[in-house]
Amino acid sequence: MTEPFRHTAATAARLVETLTAAARDRILVLDGAMGTMIQRHGLTEADYRGTRFADHDRDLKGDNDLLSITRPDVIRGIHAQYLAAGADIVETNTFSATTIAQADYGLEPVAYDLNLDGARRAREACDAAFAADPSRPRFVAGAIGPTNRTASISPDVNDPGFRAVTFDDLATAYGEAARGLVDGGADILLIETIFDTLNAKAAIFAVEGLFEELGFRLPVMISGTITDLSGRTLSGQTPTAFWYSLRHARPFSIGLNCALGAKEMRAHIDEIGRAADTFVCAYPNAGLPNEFGLYDESPAAMASLVGEFAASGLVNVVGGCCGTTPDHIAAIAAAVAGKAPRVVPTIEPRLKLSGLEPFTHLPEMRFVNIGERTNVTGSAKFSKLITAGDYTSALKVAVDQIEGGAGIIDVNMDEGLLDGEAAMTTFLNLVAAEPDIAKVPVMVDSSKWSVIEAGLKCLQGKGIVNSISLKEGEEKFVEQAKKIRRYGAAVVVMAFDETGQADTLARKKDICARSYEILTEQVGFPPEDVIFDPNVFAVATGIEEHSNYGVDFIEATRFIRSTLTHAHVSGGVSNLSFSFRGNEPVREAMHSVFLYHATQAGMDFGIVNAGSLAVYDDLPQDLRDLAEDVVLNRRADATERLLEAAPRFKGEVGKAREIDLSWREAPVAKRLEHALVHGITDFVEADVEEARVASARPLDVIEGPLMAGMNVVGDLFGAGKMFLPQVVKSARVMKQAVAVLMPYMEAEKAAGGQGGRTSAGKIVLATVKGDVHDIGKNIVGVVLACNNFEVVDLGVMVPAQKILDRAREEKADVIGLSGLITPSLDEMVHIATEMQRQGFDLPLLIGGATTSRVHTAVKIDPAYDRGQAVYVVDASRAVGVTSSLLGANKEKVMAEISADYATIREGHARGRVEKERVALADARANAYRPDFAVHTPTKPSFTGLRPIAVAIETLVPYIDWTPFFAAWELIGRYPAILTDAKVGVAAKTLFDDAQAMLAKLIAEGSLTAKGVVGFWPAQSNGDDIILFKEETRHYTLTTLHTLRQQIARKDGGRANLALADFVAPIGGAFDWVGAFAVTAGIGEAEIAERYARANDDYSKILSQALADRLAEAFAEWLHEKVRKELWGYAPDENLSTDELIAEKYVGIRPAPGYPAQPDHTEKATIWKLLDPRHRADMELTESFAMLPAASVSGLYFSHPEAHYFGVGKIEKDQVEDYAQRKNWDLATAEKWLAPILAYTPEKG
Repeated sequence: MTEPFRHTAATAARLVETLTAAARDRILVLDGAMGTMIQRHGLTEADYRGTRFADHDRDLKGDNDLLSITRPDVIRGIHAQYLAAGADIVETNTFSATTIAQADYGLEPVAYDLNLDGARRAREACDAAFAADPSRPRFVAGAIGPTNRTASISPDVNDPGFRAVTFDDLATAYGEAARGLVDGGADILLIETIFDTLNAKAAIFAVEGLFEELGFRLPVMISGTITDLSGRTLSGQTPTAFWYSLRHARPFSIGLNCALGAKEMRAHIDEIGRAADTFVCAYPNAGLPNEFGLYDESPAAMASLVGEFAASGLVNVVGGCCGTTPDHIAAIAAAVAGKAPRVVPTIEPRLKLSGLEPFTHLPEMRFVNIGERTNVTGSAKFSKLITAGDYTSALKVAVDQIEGGAGIIDVNMDEGLLDGEAAMTTFLNLVAAEPDIAKVPVMVDSSKWSVIEAGLKCLQGKGIVNSISLKEGEEKFVEQAKKIRRYGAAVVVMAFDETGQADTLARKKDICARSYEILTEQVGFPPEDVIFDPNVFAVATGIEEHSNYGVDFIEATRFIRSTLTHAHVSGGVSNLSFSFRGNEPVREAMHSVFLYHATQAGMDFGIVNAGSLAVYDDLPQDLRDLAEDVVLNRRADATERLLEAAPRFKGEVGKAREIDLSWREAPVAKRLEHALVHGITDFVEADVEEARVASARPLDVIEGPLMAGMNVVGDLFGAGKMFLPQVVKSARVMKQAVAVLMPYMEAEKAAGGQGGRTSAGKIVLATVKGDVHDIGKNIVGVVLACNNFEVVDLGVMVPAQKILDRAREEKADVIGLSGLITPSLDEMVHIATEMQRQGFDLPLLIGGATTSRVHTAVKIDPAYDRGQAVYVVDASRAVGVTSSLLGANKEKVMAEISADYATIREGHARGRVEKERVALADARANAYRPDFAVHTPTKPSFTGLRPIAVAIETLVPYIDWTPFFAAWELIGRYPAILTDAKVGVAAKTLFDDAQAMLAKLIAEGSLTAKGVVGFWPAQSNGDDIILFKEETRHYTLTTLHTLRQQIARKDGGRANLALADFVAPIGGAFDWVGAFAVTAGIGEAEIAERYARANDDYSKILSQALADRLAEAFAEWLHEKVRKELWGYAPDENLSTDELIAEKYVGIRPAPGYPAQPDHTEKATIWKLLDPRHRADMELTESFAMLPAASVSGLYFSHPEAHYFGVGKIEKDQVEDYAQRKNWDLATAEKWLAPILAYTPEKG
């Protein structure tokens, strides 16, 4: 008799390779529902009992897992049907085959056999299918269901701390099930239908233990269940938090199944896919159940939905859950056949924690506050509550910490009179029932390992252990670190070894470096999950040896962050000031000073009382100086001086905080003014209502205190004492205030009163047809609205006639046009022409990145002599220009503008004549000719296309912040702008808001980055670049057209450049060219709309500006990846972010529509090559603007002499030549090249 198959270390290794290769090659198909198919057989009680259980004392019908033993033919047959339908993976019939679930039937002792036989039935079916078709491997997934008990949720609503099952119970049950599955020949262990993440963590803990015992690993698949449309598991986690909690298992796949149909599941699968750097699996139900609990979704309907998952690049494995049949699986298999599997994104190593919600530590966060008040050793109040058993009040302490700014809470139960394990378990079980606390990660803090383990067994999220050390030697250290890894937690490592605590800088460095090496190289601990605590010791003790403790910690921090890659630094800050206990103001000052300098050195976590921390800049100068002298050990008498001064500071810091709300004591008009100037929305509703009640009419509140406040804002802005970001915040307050009054004004109007408000004028704003960029327009609209103009914003991509019709309908006083891309300039000329033709005489404002005073004067103004076109350089000028155009002296103002523009036109015409250019033939004769005999082009690692997915957080370090500030009209280079004497405060506030929003966008997963990149064999042919289908270069794929500089070169040493010059010519060395299209704006429109509905223009514009920067960062990140890996022509490149921004790299990535290739229509060729519409959800408008707006596309050139340049103005001979090469008529070429023409085209 043949021995049943069971994996060994050798076969497991081959399995992993085969399975991974299959998943990279195509979308794998999982089977469908087992229960649905079993029901079709109409089995009786006798079928379930068989002979082995004929005399069992309980009914067994319904225990489907039992059929693997009693009716193996039925189960084997169902597997065979799914395999015949196209399944690559079949699940074992073991969903409830644990001792816990089998207790309902009194069959606990049979659990191992159920898993063993369940795996064997599936193995038999897969082996038979493979024998029939050896070209296609089939895999057995050992199903491990959730059990019918939850480790995170109490079954008794009156006792939220009670649990019907423990972590240890679950781990034992799961371990036995996993062993049976492995012994039965399973290829994969599938932990599925997870509605409580803590149950899954117990399963992983057991499975990891089994793998360690076996000496090899099998692939693990993990599948959670979003229980309803809330988007959370039953135990409350979001999809991203779910992934963060379980990623320590290093699963083959992560995904979702059950509870939802494909339509309802899509958004959640998309979220997981953006966060996970592994394969993604989705097997939804056949729709939602009907009123009888049955599933009606047809195979075709379900396959259409799941097929869209595949087409959108969301999945690597698909299948079906409840209600699905072999027909469903066959339809799904057909729907995904030939579709590319999801590209597993490259995600930067970051510390990722979770409670109910995800926590990703980003460098921009600088410092994360760990709340220390839920620690019996650090809070007398908390200790008393826990000792007294008053857990309800103790939970309020945790809430206070989170409301005070704690991103993580530290829980410690090390008190002599407490049973630490029981207290930790009770408190954390109660925390799990409080969403306002459970949303954040937990730091389990204890000096006792047993208490730490007790805490870890209560956390469904990914927490932190505080702490372990080398105090008891390497063996114990390694043992505990491995256990923490199995529990799925990060770890704090104390600077403590066999000889004691590190009390000098040298010892701190040595111990931390040694610990890091053991953890990362021996244990396999992710370095980003390691947090060092180099020991915060008390200073100002009067003992000279203690004086440098603060400095030693700071310098140790600097060493750790610069040397121990990806590791973090934390510390118990309150230890520092122990000598001043009882004097809270001095202690807070010391903490603030210490944190200021330690965070500058890289300390990014700290255990601090979140509700009691002074702001460094708010400290009295003398107290701050005294505290810094002590902390930084700046003078020998520092301790004596602080001790002498300490009594006079008692209460001062606290008082400073109380003064923050003194403005609330002012009259309501002044309170509204203060709120407007400072952008405070907290009290808007109450204050506006108070003002309304005191006014005769609601309109009086707007025209009185609100406009008075906005006038103050306007004066400060005009004087340069407020800056654009602050003004936009002021506008947010104004809009929310007006929203409060609107119902009252509408009611007054309905009752026959006037209700209305006299404005300074009405302006219709629009981004022109073909253009999607509106950040600048939105800012202008906000500034105008702040100054009593009524703004009608038509949005983006607005056709000319719609703008003009709406201007008539609204009886507008002014029209404002915005655009970013150069084709928008022609559309503005067209609108001006139509305004002339249709008899308009309104002022026409022109603005946007590509617009200019010269273009407005030369191209737009002459087309509209009935009215006046006016270039507005930025938002700060919008109010002044608009007011002057509508004021009493408007005729004089327009006459002056008209005369000015006439002068500009004359100068422009003279410049065209005076600037010497050469004929195209002469320019080509002076082309740039790199020596390809010296440089041999590098062949890319692949040719053709490759979709690119990347986590938003990965892009953050690549952001160039300088243009971000410029968008807000804050001029200066980052980071120097943050300390600029004039705009530094505004810039720093804006930057902090941006970091907060960035963290929120990442945590919510509301922005998605997608892209596509490709490389092709290429050779230049004159000014064109020919791309070929294959390396032999016999068959042309397409042609890229470039333009050449025609400026006369009098020095004789400079060439007339075209991009084609950087590619080897036909007949020369083999060369290649790349192309890319990336976006970070998927979801941007929805975010902006959400803020717009909330009357929050500031956040709307901020989110748009961030998406724009992230898209550019994506392009920068991908170009680096191209240079170092994908093309690989600069594999040893090691540039800083500043060097990347300064373009110190080899090669270039020019974009159509920019100076080196001003023709936007070349984007159409890029789209033809890359198909970004289907591969990255990117579109081109008719004017070749990209959608989403936060998108970037371009070409890649690798030659080391390739550099950016501007084509400049071109003559008619080149335009005619270009038209011929592009198969255009001359008029079409002149239309698209209008901004760079050195001549005036003839009017036809």
